[in-house]
Amino acid sequence: MLVDAGHEVVGTSRSEAGAQRVRALGAEGVLVDALDADRLRGAVAAAAPEAVLHQLTDLSAADGAANSLLRRAGTRNLVDAARAAGVRRIVAQSISWVYVGGDAPADEGEPLDLHSPQPRGGMVGAVAELERISAELPHAVVLRNGLLYGPGTWYAPGGPVAAALRGEEGGPYLAGLTADAGVSSFVHVDDAATAVLAALEWPSGPVNIVDDEPAPAASWLPVLAAALDAPAPAPSDAEPAAWARGAANSLARSRGWTPRRRSWRTGFADRLD
Repeated sequence: MLVDAGHEVVGTSRSEAGAQRVRALGAEGVLVDALDADRLRGAVAAAAPEAVLHQLTDLSAADGAANSLLRRAGTRNLVDAARAAGVRRIVAQSISWVYVGGDAPADEGEPLDLHSPQPRGGMVGAVAELERISAELPHAVVLRNGLLYGPGTWYAPGGPVAAALRGEEGGPYLAGLTADAGVSSFVHVDDAATAVLAALEWPSGPVNIVDDEPAPAASWLPVLAAALDAPAPAPSDAEPAAWARGAANSLARSRGWTPRRRSWRTGFADRLD
């Protein structure tokens, strides 16, 4: 999308295969690990960008500690490298299920759930640190994505969510898949990508990037299971966590962003492609 919009793009990956995928999309691919501060600083200096798009995650092994480390140390290294290169603008990827508890979907004015017990407390703290460090640059937009589904995500056919629904090993993040009343917000990866492109022109601050229908797991899990040809969990009457409330996308919509897949109902029915 960036290339098609006329931007000169340098994309990083810590694997050569990832860098090759970037090149195949018409951008320059650079091999660098965000935890290697010196090499990252050199890569950013060589690119001399007008903006940094921070999409770093470490999720392939469903290792919460590794992902939190990247959010903290990787963001620190990236922002330091950006500042050294004279970059003033950053768009950073965050998540939308870090708000304090409440009865309705959260908007961006509500506080993060910083005092929640572990392991959630560590995850929320790392997200807060990512957002705080990103905001050290003069112009910082933080995109609080919903649960990403679509190609290459945990929710894709053959992915770890499908494995978890079949009773296979799904990783520690997925151990609690239950069809309860806890509310989640989703966003298709393609819609999340359009938000990154649009955010280059947005004012600073956090923005929820979610579809139009926050929903309880009791509603969306059976639809997802059907799309994945997997058994649906039995409904659960367990009390959901207070923070499982979903998020509102009014601010993003007010800035002109509209998800093409407005609901997980139609998105899942497309077999998540």
